[in-house]
Amino acid sequence: MTNDQPVPVLVRLDIDTVAPHFAKALAHLDNAMVRELDAVRFDARLRELVRMRASQLNGCSYCVELHSTDAVKAGDTAARIAAVAVWRESSLFTARERAALTVTESITRASETHVPDADWAAAAQLFSPEELGALVALIVTINAWNLVGVSTHAWV
Repeated sequence: MTNDQPVPVLVRLDIDTVAPHFAKALAHLDNAMVRELDAVRFDARLRELVRMRASQLNGCSYCVELHSTDAVKAGDTAARIAAVAVWRESSLFTARERAALTVTESITRASETHVPDADWAAAAQLFSPEELGALVALIVTINAWNLVGVSTHAWV
């Protein structure tokens, strides 16, 4: 006997209701990050790749699904979206995307990696300081969303 029904994930804590000031502040952080990305014309497809990769590393199913859909809307392909999890072994990503994904992994795993100088230097060769600032803002913000999502299951 098989059961093909999806298994529901129950909300642990409705953070938007129980901590509305925090939730609003997180939304403001997200808006500030988007302004930084827009100011440097950061590629929409790369934004979503970064969001997806950090979300995969953090185990945030909601964000992986959300940003996979957003990547399609931004014009990315199904093959590239599927390959984000194995980007190092894929030929589908540019040098610039690889540098951004490397920094994404290093920052997301900062407690383990301490963001190696080599990872930073590789990104600094391909991104301006302003673009790097926007990229850091993106990575920090998606990690904040992921930590809330994974810990509370607030958005299922």
